[in-house]
Formats: sequence, structure tokens, C-alpha cells
Amino acid sequence: MSEIKVPAMGESITEGTVSRWMVKEGDTVNQGDVLLELETDKVNIEISAEESGVLEKIIRQEGETVEIGETIGTLSAGSGGGSGAPASEPVAEEKKAVIPAPEAPTPPPAPVAAAPESSDSAKTASPSARKLARERGIELDQVQSKDPIGRVYQDDVKSHNNQAPAPAAPPASKAPAAPSAPAAGSSTYTKPVERQRMSRRRATIAKRLVEAQQTAAMLTTFNEVDMTAIMDVRKRRKDKFKEKHEINLGFMSFFTKAVVGALKKFPTINAEIDGEDVVLKKYYDIGIAVSAKEGLVVPVVRDADRLGFAEIEKSIADLASKARSNTLALSDLQGGTFTITNGGTFGSLLSTPILNTPQVGILGMHKIQLRPVAIDAERMENRPMMYIALSYDHRIIDGSEAVRFLVTVKELLEDPESLLIEG
Repeated sequence: MSEIKVPAMGESITEGTVSRWMVKEGDTVNQGDVLLELETDKVNIEISAEESGVLEKIIRQEGETVEIGETIGTLSAGSGGGSGAPASEPVAEEKKAVIPAPEAPTPPPAPVAAAPESSDSAKTASPSARKLARERGIELDQVQSKDPIGRVYQDDVKSHNNQAPAPAAPPASKAPAAPSAPAAGSSTYTKPVERQRMSRRRATIAKRLVEAQQTAAMLTTFNEVDMTAIMDVRKRRKDKFKEKHEINLGFMSFFTKAVVGALKKFPTINAEIDGEDVVLKKYYDIGIAVSAKEGLVVPVVRDADRLGFAEIEKSIADLASKARSNTLALSDLQGGTFTITNGGTFGSLLSTPILNTPQVGILGMHKIQLRPVAIDAERMENRPMMYIALSYDHRIIDGSEAVRFLVTVKELLEDPESLLIEG
């Protein structure tokens, strides 16, 4: 018999959640077969059988949190041909033993007769009295009426709590099958809700976002970019670009190149804080925020300063595809020196991105929108404009530095040819 253990999964990951078992107890598996899927803070990982055999026992169930190295199941060696058959026979015997049991409880339908009595008594009360009685959980038969003909009014229900408990005895002879009334002060109707367990990734995202706001002195500065030149380049070059590189020429390669050029001029924004030290990074691994089904993930384009436009576009397309198919590896997510997030794909006109700690800077892109722009003192033109935002950690980045960084990004984007030189 061998133990199925949670494998080591890379830096900063110490635990996970059993997402789902692909096999059940008694199933025969071959070496390399996927046994279960484990959900971690960053990616979902498949755990495979290290040898052939029979899944003898599942120790940790779906939804349970497990730690690295923990035993979550056992696998018995062998083909499992002999052990699989007996497992099904006890189940059949159990069913035989349980089948006669449901025949005994056939008499209970009788308690339905209790409902008419409750509705009859309700006829002797005013509508407001009935409503108040339901809200307070009071049986109308127990309310003493001051009316000569016995009709119950709202004042009678209000004073019911001050009455002696003795009159409550007579209803004891009635069948106790009437449905329980709502608690005092509650609404007459229960409003529908649906409770869903937060996924591990969503819970981690929430935790990290709150930590970023609590630990960093985060500020945001804004600017806008005239996208006319980039759109012109894309219009003129997109067909030849795709024909040559088999990938579309998008906006992200321009922004990645512009960010790298600006980071080289302002190295503190490509750093992180380690205690009382500032760690300046001499490489440019740019995280690209991607919205996936399980939540936001930030895969990383490695050494973006060494890549051409086509290589950047292919890297981003590949990472985005992996994110949406939930096949990102841990190596795709680790590290990163600066992040770009594009809320414009969802129609966002302006937003304040939150830092992807321990990084100290993140650039937010937004929707391109035609707006009137003053060309000079006499002319106005409608131009495709985009607001951009830089959130930064004010602990090591001064406001003037952040503003100049964003201005540099703007200037490089408005003069796309310069990206070939500055990048």
C-alpha cells in the first residue's frame, strides 16, 4: 500500500484545497492517471498516481484544506481485479437490508388535518391582527379577545405578551403538526438567497488586495494618451505583421514596450521593499493581468526588454489562453517586476488599479474613446483618447517621479517609432 501525498508546489504555496477527486474508492488506476485536482492560491494542480493499483481510501474529501506533504489517500498495489468485486457486493447487501424499512412509515399523512383548524381560527381575526400575529409568532387561538363576539383585533395581539400563560393550555389537545410561524419581527416572506463557498483563489485575491491597501502607501496619478499614431501604425501594418508573424498586432505590445522604456528611466518603480532595503531589479518581467473564470491572475512575460513586438504578442496570447483554460503553471505566475492591467477591455473609462505586491507600481489601461482635443489655439479635433493610471507605493516613489514616469509612457505611446529606439 502506498500513500497519496500533497506534493511540493513551489515558493509561497504551503497548502491547497481538494477541488475534486477524479476517481472513487475501489476504482482501479494506472500509473500516471489523474487522481484528483488540487486548488491552490495561484493555479490548479493535477495529482497523478505514482503506480498502478486500486484507490483504497480517500482520507481528505473535496473542499478540505490540505498541507504540503499531507497524506490525502491510499493506493494499494496490484491490478485491483480481485479487490474491486467484493467492494460492490456489500453495497448490494446494504441496499437489500434498507429496502423493507421505508414500508413501515406509511401512516403519517394524517397530521394534514391540522391546517383547517388554523385557517378557521384565522377567520375570527381582523387582517391586521392576523399579520401582526404571524410577525410575532403568536397562535391566534391563544389570544384573548375583548370583543363581545370574540373577534381578535390588533390591540388584542399587542397585549398578548402581557397576558397570563394559563390560557395557552387548551390548544394542547390540537395536533401539533401546524407549521412553525416566523420569528418575532421577521418578514412574512423569506427572500431567496444563494450561498456559495469562496474559491481558494478568490479568497487569496481578496486577502492580498486588502493587504496591499493596508501595507503600502498607495497613491494613483493619471494622464491621457492620444492613440492616433498607434492606431495609424496598426492600420497600416497589421496585415503584413500577421502574415509574417501569424499573430495580431495588438495594443499590449506597444504598452509593454513603453513601460519597459519608462522603467529604465525610473528604476525605483521596478523595485520592491525588503524590510528597510530597496531591491532594484535590473530585469523586466512584466505581469499582464488576465481575468479568468476562477478570478484575476497575473502571468508574467519574461525579459520583456529583450522581446520584439511579435514575441510579446505571442507570449501574452499564450499566457491568456492558458489562464482561461486553467492550465497555467506556477512558473508562469512567479515573480514579476511591474504589472499592466487593461480594464478597457470591459469598457472601463477610468479606474484606480491596486498594487500587485510586493511590486511597487501598476499601470492601468482604459477604454479608447473619441473626445474633442485642442490641436492648437484655433483647431479642435476628435481624437481616440485613453486615460492611463499609475498606482505606486509612495514609501519609495515620490509623486514627481511617478508623474514623470507616466508622462514618459504617454510620450513613447504617442510616438510609436521611438519605442524601437527607447525599448
